[in-house]
Amino acid sequence: MSYSGLLKHCLIAASLALIAAIAHAADTRATLDTAEIERLTGLKGTYSKEENVFKVSKPRTDVKIKVDKWPMPPFMGLGSWAAFAPAQDGQVVMMGDTVLFEDEVNPAISVAFEAGLEVTALHNHFFFDEPKVYFMHIGGIGSSAKLAAGVKRIYDKVAEIRAAHPVPSSWFPNTIPQENKISPQPLEQILGMKGTSKDGMFKVVIGRPATMHGAPVGKEMGINTWAAFAGNDNEAVVDGDFAMLADEMQAVLRTMRAGGINIVAIHQHMTHEKPHYLFMHYWGKGDAKDLAKTIRSALNKQADHPE
Repeated sequence: MSYSGLLKHCLIAASLALIAAIAHAADTRATLDTAEIERLTGLKGTYSKEENVFKVSKPRTDVKIKVDKWPMPPFMGLGSWAAFAPAQDGQVVMMGDTVLFEDEVNPAISVAFEAGLEVTALHNHFFFDEPKVYFMHIGGIGSSAKLAAGVKRIYDKVAEIRAAHPVPSSWFPNTIPQENKISPQPLEQILGMKGTSKDGMFKVVIGRPATMHGAPVGKEMGINTWAAFAGNDNEAVVDGDFAMLADEMQAVLRTMRAGGINIVAIHQHMTHEKPHYLFMHYWGKGDAKDLAKTIRSALNKQADHPE
């Protein structure tokens, strides 16, 4: 066989192998059971043939919301949704956004984790909204039944909260002492690092490395995790920020919620940094040492995912 003939034979064989691989990959993609998704979520959906995506939505109509003193129709962006698409190996991928009030956010986060879903962002979409509205983005991969049931659990938790308290709350339970008397030594021992004290408060800051536009950046440039404690040792409040890599985020969020610390925002702070960091802001109340132990556990989870 000539060189050109051999080359032609190899190209044909490679093309046939590629076609077979593509056909096999297509065969392993899940088929969306739209009827099951509708049944499990309790919502009617729409199918996009162009993208092969099935989407259910739920407008937020149970509480009247004003934005900029204007009664906001759900059509203008006050709708929860979840979209499902086939993935490899017979699985389904889900992405969604959930409209929440402040007292619903953390119960919804906890239920999402219990259902095996991921929480990928938490932020506001408006200014001057009454009551304050937040948006929790969710995701997951698995069977359509598992994912749809998880979405339904979130919506049911929201309905449960509003049925018990029709008017959204404007504070977390438990008061914060007016005088600050935090003992730093036990917290430094738990956290495993030295901190700074000021007017009875205590704070630790942990830098993380990155580069931006080719320059090294770290703690003083804002790539840091920090925790600040106020109140007293038995009735403390802690707030702070976690700088997280994408692979660390779910473990950190789960650990903080398991310890009763409230998540109040998940977003980015910068662009073009390497590696890319996400930031989670939090607020917790309780015994200062218990709060510190939860934060230490979350830091340990990050150590389980080396950079």
